[in-house]
Amino acid sequence: MAYTFQGGIHVEEYKNTRRCRIEIMPQPAQVRIPLRQHIGVPAIPLVKVGEQVTMGQKIGEIPDGRLGCAVHSSVSGVVKAIEDKPLAAGNVSFVVIENDGLDTPCPDMTPYQGKLSDATADQIIEIVREAGITGMGGATFPTHAKIGSAIGKVDTIIINCAECEPFITANHRLMLENPASIINGCKILLKVLGVHKAWLAVEDNKLDAIGRLEELTADSSMIEVKIMKTKYPQGDERQLIYALTGQELPAGKLPADVGCVVFNAETCSAIFKAFAQGMPSIKRIVTVDGDCVRRPKNLLVPIGTTIQDVIEVCGGLTRTPKKVITGGPMMGNAVWDPQQPVMKGTSAILVFSDRFDKPKNAAVSCIRCGKCIQNCPMHLMPMYIAQFAMRDDWTRAAEYGAMSCVECGSCSYNCPGGVEIVQHIRTAKAMIRSASARKAAIAKK
Repeated sequence: MAYTFQGGIHVEEYKNTRRCRIEIMPQPAQVRIPLRQHIGVPAIPLVKVGEQVTMGQKIGEIPDGRLGCAVHSSVSGVVKAIEDKPLAAGNVSFVVIENDGLDTPCPDMTPYQGKLSDATADQIIEIVREAGITGMGGATFPTHAKIGSAIGKVDTIIINCAECEPFITANHRLMLENPASIINGCKILLKVLGVHKAWLAVEDNKLDAIGRLEELTADSSMIEVKIMKTKYPQGDERQLIYALTGQELPAGKLPADVGCVVFNAETCSAIFKAFAQGMPSIKRIVTVDGDCVRRPKNLLVPIGTTIQDVIEVCGGLTRTPKKVITGGPMMGNAVWDPQQPVMKGTSAILVFSDRFDKPKNAAVSCIRCGKCIQNCPMHLMPMYIAQFAMRDDWTRAAEYGAMSCVECGSCSYNCPGGVEIVQHIRTAKAMIRSASARKAAIAKK
């Protein structure tokens, strides 16, 4: 039986790179490493212009007691600049490092010296914190904080291997080429959380990966492969939890409130590498695809490599692009500058011509078909929320559950009236947050 959830949509998969082995990207001449690649406060730079740095050296630290992730150099070389540049999240400080091509390792990169069975929860959390690991599926929540908040509250670990977005095959290739790193990372999570049940959730369009994982977990009494029905947005943690447990996660609640915690497959692999090799989060797998890319690939890319450099490794472009997206086409972010860097949450770089542009209707309007309600995995009424947003009625938008929207884009994808529903809901959510922040500020006075 394939597990699934209510709602959602079936999208064209475009898994063009599913047979492309992960290639190690050639050394970039320079990396531009943002000091904020995570949910939380920016890291404080620990290096100065002109300083020599080593691969894996910590170059940014989070102040004590604040939420965030440490940042490390992905290459060895010389710090050329520390500068502020705009990203989607706002202005961010970058450490610009000229690569010397030597990959001189930082002497601080040392594996855990004892056995996993002897490690304490505090020791494992500290290893994960020092490695600067975030959720690598795109959410970028600090992994050490997620682990710490789940201890004593959960009985089930879910490893999200769904990879339901079109085009992206980074996790699929990881499951095929290095499944042991995912499983070993899962074992570390079982140890630190003190639980005895973990599920590897994989969609049924990845039967080859399912076979590899089942083979490696056949003798395990704690780790089980769960086959999910291929449907978007299966990879959303709320939908995974419902599909596997039948429990709906109430608005404003966390997975731990229903006894679960969810980690991405590549995040698990990063946890294992930090524990077994002392390797911080300095590289990640990136799918590079789209109808403009000459040779689509899966690449292991140093954090801070520019999008332009990554595209050039794939042979450059075959036609003029209309849009460049980091992440998937459904929930990713459009990029306006090819000099923006690959970050810890960058699962893909997709370059599209106008052939992939959504056709625009002459008159955009809701035709009351109800498809957005039928498809919404959160069981909302998306068009009503969008209409309230169009009228700047943020109170009614909130009443209709705007803040429960996961912004999966299912409503906009299937809207025959051409309404950009999810974009209106995003606007509503931003305005609702701003109003809440103003009220909180006034209450403190």
